[in-house]
Amino acid sequence: MLALLKIRNLALVDELVWEPGSGFLGVTGETGAGKSVIMGGIALVMGERADKSMIRNGESQCSIEAIFHLSATDELNAKLEAAGVSGCEDGELLIRRVITATGNRQFINNCPVTQHLLREVAGGLVDMHHPEAHRSLTSQQRQLCLLDAFAEDAALLDAYHSAYRLWAAARQAHRELLESEMANERELDFLRHQVEEIESAGFTAQEVSGLEERWQRARNASRLRDTVLPMVQMVDGDESSLLATLRRLVRCGRDLERLDAATSRWLAPLEGMIDELEDVGQSLQTYADELCSDPAELAELEARIALLDSLRRKYGQDWESIQAHGEACRRRLDEADNRDERLRELAERERARHDELVKAAGALSAARRRAAGPLQREFLEHARHLGFRQSLFEVQLQPLDEPGPQGAEAVDFLFGPNPGEPLKPLRLIASSGELARVMLALKSALAKQDDTPLLIFDEIDANVGGEIARAVGLKMRELGRDHQVIAITHFPQVAALANHHYLISKEVQDGRTVSRLREVEGDARVSELMRMLGMSGASAEAHARDLLKLPD
Repeated sequence: MLALLKIRNLALVDELVWEPGSGFLGVTGETGAGKSVIMGGIALVMGERADKSMIRNGESQCSIEAIFHLSATDELNAKLEAAGVSGCEDGELLIRRVITATGNRQFINNCPVTQHLLREVAGGLVDMHHPEAHRSLTSQQRQLCLLDAFAEDAALLDAYHSAYRLWAAARQAHRELLESEMANERELDFLRHQVEEIESAGFTAQEVSGLEERWQRARNASRLRDTVLPMVQMVDGDESSLLATLRRLVRCGRDLERLDAATSRWLAPLEGMIDELEDVGQSLQTYADELCSDPAELAELEARIALLDSLRRKYGQDWESIQAHGEACRRRLDEADNRDERLRELAERERARHDELVKAAGALSAARRRAAGPLQREFLEHARHLGFRQSLFEVQLQPLDEPGPQGAEAVDFLFGPNPGEPLKPLRLIASSGELARVMLALKSALAKQDDTPLLIFDEIDANVGGEIARAVGLKMRELGRDHQVIAITHFPQVAALANHHYLISKEVQDGRTVSRLREVEGDARVSELMRMLGMSGASAEAHARDLLKLPD
C-alpha cells in the first residue's frame, strides 16, 4: 500500500505530506482545489512524463516522494538488483522524482534510475483509472489480458510466448533463405572477393594496434634521433653529464660520512638516483638504436596503412568490424554452398517449432475457455450491484487463422446493458458512464487475482446518477478489502462510504494560493458531505448522516 506521499512545489501545492490509510479512501474538494495535483503527483511517481510547467510559480524545482509498504518483494528485489538498484528493506520501497527547468531525475531506494525502470516498477504497484482511460477496455488486447488474469494462466502464457518466439525465429530464418538470391553467381563472386581482400591483407589485431605508432616513428626517425641522442649525452655522456655529477656527489658524500657518520642517510637517496638514471640512460640508448630511417621500411609501413584505410572505408571503422564483415561473408558463402541442405534443415525446424507452438496454444486456449464462463458469471454478479440488473455479458473467443503473439484466438467482450437488446462489443458502447461501471465490475471480478496494491479511481463516477453512485461507492469499498483504493469523487454517496475521507482545499497564505489536504471525521465530514450535496440546514445534515450509515 501507499504509506506516504510527499509533494513539494507542484502546481498549487507548496508542501503536502499525506499518510493515507488502508482500505477505501475518498478524496473530495471543490473544483480547482487541487485534487488533480494529488493524482498528478502519483502519476509522476509512476513514471509519467514531466515538464517544467508543473513547477510551482517562483520555485526552481518540485519533488514527489512516495513510500510503499509491500508484503512480497522477492521478485521486485531481483529486478532492482539486476538493474544495480538497492532492494527493499523490510518491505519498504521508496520512489522519488525531482523536476527542474532543465530536466528531471528519478530515484528508487535512493539510487538513480531510468524512467523506463521506474515505469516498469511502478506499473506493478499502481493501477490508475480516469474517465478517458475506460476506453482501453474496448481494446481486444486489453480484454485478453483481463481474461488471462482471471484464468491465472501466467505459466501457460509464458510457455506460449517462448514457443512463439522460437517458431517466429525459425520461420524468419527459413523465409530469409528462401527469398535470398544467394544462387546469383555475381553476388557469390563479390562475396568471395571481399573475403579474399580481407584475408590476403594478412593483418592481425596486434599489427593493427601498433601500425600507426610504428609509421609515425619511422617517418620522424631523424627528428626523434636528433632529440634523443642529446638526452643520452646529458644523462651519461661526459664529465658534465648528470650521472658523472651524481657519482662525484656520492664520492664526496662518502668522504663526509667518514668524518661524520650522521650524514650517511644522504647517501642512499643519491645512490638510488644513480640507479634510476642509469636505467633511463639505457632505455634512451636502446630507443635511439631501434630508430630506423630506412626508406624501404617507411614505404612498406605507408603501404600497410593505405591498405588498412582502404579496408576501413569498405568494411568498418576498426579491425574488429572488418573481421566481423569477413566472417559474415564467409557464413553467407557457406550457406550458399549448402543451400539445399540448409533449406531442408530450416523447414524441418520450422515444422517442429510450429508443432510445439500448437501444443502450447492448445493448453492456453483450454485455460481461457475454462475461465470464460466463470468470468461471465462473476462480472454479471458485480454488474447487477452497479445498476445493470438485467444485463448480459459474453466472453467471445474467436480462433485465429494463424497463431499470434498472444495466442491462437482473439477475444471480444460482448455486453448488453438493457434487456431485449443484442449483445455488442464494448467498443460500440458510447456512454462513458456505462463503460466506467463495466470497468468497475471487471475490476471487482478480478479482485482476487489482481495483486496490484493500489487502485486509483479519478472521477470514474462522472455521468452517473445518485443511486448508481451509491452502488459504485459500495463496490469500491468492497475492493478496499483486498486493495488500497483511492477515489477522487464529487459524489457524496461515494465519499460517505470511504473508510477514510480526505478533503483538499485552497487557502491564501502570504498572497499565494496553496492547496491543503486533511482527513475529515465526525462533524467535519458531515459538513463536507453537506457541501457536496449542495444543501444546508437540519434536513441536509440528516441526509449526510444517513449517507454515512453502511448498509446491512
